Amino acid sequence: MLAATAMLALAVAAEAAQDMLVRKGDALFVPESSPLRSRIAVDTVKTAGLPHELSVPAVVEADPASSLQVLAPLSGTVVELKVKVGDTVRKGQVLAVLRSSDLMLAVSDAAKARDQRALAQKTLERARQVLAAGGSAEKDVETAQSQLAQAQAEQDRAEGRLRALGLVPGTEPRQAQLVVQAPTSGSVNSLSVGVGSVINDLTAPLMSIVNLDAVYLTALVPEAWLAQIKVGAPLLATVNAFPDQPIKATVQSIASVVEADTRRTRVRTRVPNADGRLRPNMFATAKFAVSQPVQPVVPQSALVMNNDQVLVFIESAPWTFKSRVVLLGSEDGNQVRVRSGLNGGERIVVRGGVLLND
Repeated sequence: MLAATAMLALAVAAEAAQDMLVRKGDALFVPESSPLRSRIAVDTVKTAGLPHELSVPAVVEADPASSLQVLAPLSGTVVELKVKVGDTVRKGQVLAVLRSSDLMLAVSDAAKARDQRALAQKTLERARQVLAAGGSAEKDVETAQSQLAQAQAEQDRAEGRLRALGLVPGTEPRQAQLVVQAPTSGSVNSLSVGVGSVINDLTAPLMSIVNLDAVYLTALVPEAWLAQIKVGAPLLATVNAFPDQPIKATVQSIASVVEADTRRTRVRTRVPNADGRLRPNMFATAKFAVSQPVQPVVPQSALVMNNDQVLVFIESAPWTFKSRVVLLGSEDGNQVRVRSGLNGGERIVVRGGVLLND
């Protein structure tokens, strides 16, 4: 009795399924009496060149032109250090004071040059007086004039060097100290010396100063997308440390090389940073709106998964459908690009396609 009941139930179910769908070769027909007609929606495939948002990693970098190494102009010993790492400094501010034997020698040379110039001036005056009295030749005056010109040039050279070192000509050698000043405003980023340090290598920096009033935001764009990025293109960046403060900017420069290890190219924009919140090496994300070719666009609801394939159901005749494998492109919200397998103008199932998937 139970077996007979089960067989009757299966027969009824099979008959009901047959009423819902009728297979015609490789197509499925939905009869007029099928309840599936109310659950299936069909629409025409549209084509569009939807903008695509390219999202790439980015990093905050200091402007190379605003990061300077501070060097000692002469060898010497640090006797005062007036800053520490992290201090904010202004251009011309005293950073360190050195005692330098080279500086003392330069002061002495300037003093000697002044004395030589004064002596040459007196020699010229005496030669002119003697010539006026008829006691010497014209060539003696000319010689004295030449010597004065040479002495003046030597004095100018020696005093010019003192001015370049921050000293006023006439400074006494024992009072001479080498003052190192900030070449730019910014903050002390690194410090390599302390009080008592002996400076012999004039190529070794005493410290570095970086000005972060403006920084570079560098996006790392894959080479496959480079053709879509142009100077002047808008971008929207989000720094990981400040996710609720997006930065709107435009591309200012694109590197001329692709980095061999990452296959990416650096795309830069300069952004203001007066409050100093953006710091070098912070991670960020940059987004670009890039155009795409015109392609069929379908809603997500039109796609049916069948194992490892994606299907859509094409309406080949009224309420008659055939499945077709499609290859997908990028997603833009609820819309999906179809790279192949579908043409604009075809009619497909946009709702209820899963009911046709056998």
